[in-house]
Order: sequence, then structure tokens, then C-alpha cells
Amino acid sequence: MARHIILILLLCVVTMSYAQTDRQFVRDGNRLFSKQQYDKAEVQYRKAVSNNPSNPQALYNLGCALMMQNKDSAAIVQYQKAAKIEKNKLRLASVYHNIGVICQNHKMYGDAIKAYEQSLRNNPKDDETRYNLVLCKKLQKNNKDKNEKNKNNENNKQQNNKDRNNNKEKDKNKQQQPKEQMSKDNAEQLINAAIQNEKATQQRLKKAMQKPGTRKSSDKNW
Repeated sequence: MARHIILILLLCVVTMSYAQTDRQFVRDGNRLFSKQQYDKAEVQYRKAVSNNPSNPQALYNLGCALMMQNKDSAAIVQYQKAAKIEKNKLRLASVYHNIGVICQNHKMYGDAIKAYEQSLRNNPKDDETRYNLVLCKKLQKNNKDKNEKNKNNENNKQQNNKDRNNNKEKDKNKQQQPKEQMSKDNAEQLINAAIQNEKATQQRLKKAMQKPGTRKSSDKNW
């Protein structure tokens, strides 16, 4: 009986130790994070998550450590995991706020707006999130207007190039037409001149044949 009691007590100690482990790793990570040793803090937070994947604080802090190292894609993965299990509204607001910041930094304004709106649903009093939301909406509009303007400019440029090419083709045709007409006129002039020359030659020959011939008188009798 005593052996059974001791075994139960040992199991309880092991279970309690396991329950405390992830929290200890989080605390160690927090100390390193405060010293800006983000890579080392990341290691501790990963140990905490490994021991307890359902610890939202460990997931959130791991996301923060990754974010501070510019590992933005990996950070968003951890934030999204934290968002699924976090019950505290203020901490959940911080999760979505940080997702919004990452998206905003990458000019993904649509995704940033969604994240900030979700953050404000959980913490409507967060003025920083509200400011970022307004800013992203403005930047998104400016970006949309700029893209529309560039699209219109490109369309106008293409139309201008098309008109320019059409005008060049017309000018080319205009330049070729007089050439062809002049060549035809010259040919007709040459033919007419040849005909006139031929007529004049024929008339001279005809006149020459109709004129009586003259003979010298001869003193010799036959």
C-alpha cells in the first residue's frame, strides 16, 4: 500500500513539473526578449510550444520573437495558431494587431485592414490600431487610384502609339501616290512626244517624195 502511495505521489510531482515547464520556458524567453536577444528568446519559446502546443502565450511570444527578426511569414503562422486558442480578448486583440502590422509593412493593405478590424472588435479602445486602420484605408485608396491612373496612362500611350503609326502609314501613302502619278504622267508625255515626232517625220518624208526632181541640161546629143 505504501509503495502505491509513493508511486502516485511521484506521478503527481512529474505531472506538476511538466505543467510548469512551458511556463518556465516562456519566462526564460521573456528575459532574453527584454535584452533584445530575439534569436535566443525564439529557442525558449519553441521549447515552451513543444512542451505545450496549447499555450497561447508561448505561441504569441514566439510570433513576436520571429517578427523582431524579420521572419514575418513564420511569425504570422504562430500568431494565427495563437488566435485560434486565445480566450483573453485583450491578448487576442494584440495578436491581430501584430498581424496587421506585418501586412501593412508588406503593403498588403487589404489583409492589414481585416486584421486591424478584428483587433478592434476585441479591443475597441486601442487608438493605435484605429490609427493604423485609417492609415491603411487611405494607403489602399491611394494605391488603387495610382494603379488606375497608371492603367489609364498606359491605355492612352497605347492609343497614341496606334494613332501615330496610323498617321505614319497615311503619310507614307501620301508620299507614294504623287510618285506613282508623276511616273504615269511622264510616261504619257514621252509616248505623246514620240508620236508627235513620228508624225513630223512621216510628213517630212511625204513632202520630200511629192516634190518634182530637177535635171541638169546636157549639151550632148544622143
